[in-house]
Amino acid sequence: MSTRDKVAIVTAGSSGIGAGIVRALADDHRVVVLARSEGVDRIAAEVDGIAVRGSVTDRADLARAVDAAKELGRIDTVVINTGHPPKGDLLDLTDDDWELGLDLIFRSAIHLVSLVTPVFLEQRRGSVVAVTSYASQVPELVMPVSSVLRAALQNWIKLYATRYGADGIRANSVLPGFIATHPVDPDRLASIPAGRYADPLELGRVVAFLASDAASFVSGQNITVDGGMVAVP
Repeated sequence: MSTRDKVAIVTAGSSGIGAGIVRALADDHRVVVLARSEGVDRIAAEVDGIAVRGSVTDRADLARAVDAAKELGRIDTVVINTGHPPKGDLLDLTDDDWELGLDLIFRSAIHLVSLVTPVFLEQRRGSVVAVTSYASQVPELVMPVSSVLRAALQNWIKLYATRYGADGIRANSVLPGFIATHPVDPDRLASIPAGRYADPLELGRVVAFLASDAASFVSGQNITVDGGMVAVP
């Protein structure tokens, strides 16, 4: 395909990891960016994309993003990216904390994928990439909600890949480690064999690969992007 004749939707794409993904995809996708902050307008203008101001936890906002992509004639890629759920000590987390996490991480993903799947089925092709966390493999007590629910999302993505693989639809998860948009913790840094935090664009390039035809036989996989951190015993 020629440059930028694909269409992608990226959620929480106004800054950090999400913005890195938007920039990486913009080489060959028109990108519809959904985010709550005003930064969504800046990143969309930067890449000649489309900004949709809204929240991943609002089904109507998700539908507006999908409709904006449909107006471009197709949807090739959907990237599920979200912010951080509540943190707290394991047994101090409330039911509301877990419900907020479910809405943010898990239910929003199912709602978005449910909206785009009919388009994928009609096209006989499509790619879903869920951005989760290294902590889904190595759970962290400092982030129990994220650790548990992102692992659940990864398993749901595997089931989706299995269910719709014969229809030309692929689905994978990308598991980032520490990203340079956050303050450097010396102890964390020492645990990364690469000796540094990742640039958001490095993660974005992995997502762009999974969205591309070069990854046409890659589906149902968890791809860790952490500089070798989880490989260390």
